[in-house]
Amino acid sequence: MGEVIARLAVSLDGYIAGPESGREHPLGIGGERLHTWVYGLRTFREMQGMEGGTTGPDDDLVAEHVARPGAVVMGHGMYVTGEIPWGDNPPFHAPVFIVTHHARESVVKEGGTTYHFVTEGPERALELARAAAGEKDVSLAGGADLVQQFIRAGWLDELLLHVVPVLACGGRRLFDNLGEQHIEWAKTQVLDSPGVTHIRLRAPHTVSAE
Repeated sequence: MGEVIARLAVSLDGYIAGPESGREHPLGIGGERLHTWVYGLRTFREMQGMEGGTTGPDDDLVAEHVARPGAVVMGHGMYVTGEIPWGDNPPFHAPVFIVTHHARESVVKEGGTTYHFVTEGPERALELARAAAGEKDVSLAGGADLVQQFIRAGWLDELLLHVVPVLACGGRRLFDNLGEQHIEWAKTQVLDSPGVTHIRLRAPHTVSAE
């Protein structure tokens, strides 16, 4: 069985999306500043069906995390904001299990992506994603509320943060609502680039098991 992994861009003040995120502003107002470093990378361009792009350590790191998952779990809010921008050929190329209160039939897209809508909660979505992924990992795409639920439940094994040197000053914070218990993750990799610092973290339960 694979691991549960997440990869998120975050501002210096802890936001993964700007204010008023939704269909009109999928990344929130100003949220695109968290992702400008990735737009020119070869892996990102390939995911969007484009050619070219730069290579190097940043691209290698993103390419590794893109190749690992065999299935994806995401929240309903993220699906609503991303459905239109992702278009007919979304960048997942794998089954996507959406945690939602709104039951509907699965939606098949191009490139291997199928959206499945799970109304039984995040644990059931993870169970279905693990079955679909087989020996590969499950990617937790977000948003912030769902990531927080996975951290509280101890379901997230690895978190790759792309820390961008901007202050969002509002929006959706990544590490809210985690309770009062001290949580200490293990830092296993730091890769510094001019526009972003990548920090790979391992959850406490994975460190103690090694």
